[in-house]
Amino acid sequence: MGFSKVGKKGVRGPAMTDVARLAGVSHQTVSRVLNGHPNVREQTRLRVRAAIAELGYRPNQAARALATGRSRLLGVVTQNSTLYGPASLLTAFEQAAAESGFAVSVGSVRRLDRRSIAETVERHLDQGVAGIVVIAPVVSANEALDHVRADIPLVTIDGDPARPRPLVTVDQQAGALAATRHLLEAGHSTVWHVSGPAEWFDSAGRIEGWRQALVEAGAEVPPLMPADWTAASGYRAGQMLARMPEVTAIFAANDHLALGILHAMHERGRRVPQDVSVIGFDDVPEAAYFIPPLTTVRPDFDAVAKASLRMLLEQIESGRAQTERYTVEPTLVVRRSVAPPPA
Repeated sequence: MGFSKVGKKGVRGPAMTDVARLAGVSHQTVSRVLNGHPNVREQTRLRVRAAIAELGYRPNQAARALATGRSRLLGVVTQNSTLYGPASLLTAFEQAAAESGFAVSVGSVRRLDRRSIAETVERHLDQGVAGIVVIAPVVSANEALDHVRADIPLVTIDGDPARPRPLVTVDQQAGALAATRHLLEAGHSTVWHVSGPAEWFDSAGRIEGWRQALVEAGAEVPPLMPADWTAASGYRAGQMLARMPEVTAIFAANDHLALGILHAMHERGRRVPQDVSVIGFDDVPEAAYFIPPLTTVRPDFDAVAKASLRMLLEQIESGRAQTERYTVEPTLVVRRSVAPPPA
């Protein structure tokens, strides 16, 4: 089309009107795509993105902020953690925001308590963020979020489903229900559960789904095996379970716990899945390469991130607070760690 991409003196870079002409849309539509507006057809959005990539168009963020009166910066509050779930959610949100033309400022805290969250929210506001996402999977975050100013556009990820605030979360209960049913359908009389920490909403939801599946099937509900999220904790629980011949099926609250359980079973000479079946949760990248490859529950972190961004942008656009809830269904990924119980 002959649009100039950059750089030489006297030659302008591509403008928004150039993008609009190449994509065959109005410059208002290009603006909506850049601003992540929800009311744009996906086909049109893709066409505009392709034109932007072809031309090498780079919007002038300062000019856009002045023109719209809005910042292109979003704030995230999260716990300083390398755990797979929170880290994956943060990465997915940063990517979704970037695709909609937003930068992300991340505030990591040691503990999700009232003081830490309040201070981090204030730092974000000092930076001029347009809205804030809080990844809040623990009970201690509740009080802090209750004291955040009502006029701040805010969405909680993995927060307390009982609280009246905008929330996007994975359906932990449904995932645990599917995992436990899968083990029961393989012929096991009951399923033991190695849980995550009690203060995590994810852990509570997975316990509830496990228990619901057993009660619905009329199966015995064994004692809960409490743990944390680490492979070492799973190994310790696995050492106890491996000594119990009646244990033939285990649902672990995450894949790292499952890895520790697999190791403990191997040490005690109990084969997986011939003697004991094991299912995890999270579908970490290594799960397919465990011995045996691990059957697990896969949360859709990308869907959580995109829904969170959509809800946040709707609040920013409308200037109104919301209490919308959005739940993302996880998927059971069947591999080779489940088999019928030994005869």
